[in-house]
Amino acid sequence: MNEKHFCVIMAGGNKPFLRPTYERFLHIIPRENILVVTLEKYRSAAIAAIPELPPENLLLEPYKRGTAPCMAYAMYTILQRCPDAVIVATPSDHEIRDEQLFAETLEQAVAYVEANDVLMTVGVVPSTPDAAFGYVQVREGKDAWKLRRPLQVKTFTEKPPTELAKVFIKTGEFFWNTGIYIWRAVTIRREMEFYLPDVVEMFSGWETRLRDPEFIRRAYAECPRISLDYGIMERTGRAWLYPAFFDWRDRGRG
Repeated sequence: MNEKHFCVIMAGGNKPFLRPTYERFLHIIPRENILVVTLEKYRSAAIAAIPELPPENLLLEPYKRGTAPCMAYAMYTILQRCPDAVIVATPSDHEIRDEQLFAETLEQAVAYVEANDVLMTVGVVPSTPDAAFGYVQVREGKDAWKLRRPLQVKTFTEKPPTELAKVFIKTGEFFWNTGIYIWRAVTIRREMEFYLPDVVEMFSGWETRLRDPEFIRRAYAECPRISLDYGIMERTGRAWLYPAFFDWRDRGRG
């Protein structure tokens, strides 16, 4: 395994899937490079699920502010350890049945990000017009999934009505948005500084103060609530999608 590869598990309240998510990434990420970000009130549950997690790898959020501040907290923590890091960010509530295919897909996507200055999202080829999931449209056109290579993102749509989801499926240009992202730490830092200066400003002084609970509390108290999709991925020109063919369900939304 590559010591420069990191995983950030963004853990909400769906605790039963935290342990399986952690174990899934042990196949592709060094154990000491897996971080969990969760709310302070879920601290005990996170420790119970992953008792072997190093204390410094459990990042506690005082308030729920969305995935963008969550990523900022984790990103700065990782930058302190490894400025050349490649980060895989994932929600904690996914159910994956094809574990081997999942690992192979993520390894290929990480390799692409290492060689290209992009923000990668993993998109699953949809099997049904499910209105519970978000969708990502790519620029390569009809049946783009058949290309089986990284694709350029065109649009994001969050939970469309079923009839619209049916149209999406017919075009062959849309993928289910898994919310799994892959990027270099320096790339996401630069994009955050450009698109989310309000979030970045709240973490001013991170170089020396990230382990100070009061610093984190003040940062989150004033931080805007915003998602990575809305704050960055829908605005950047560096958004790409890696097509995935494993069996996936988001138990947090679907």
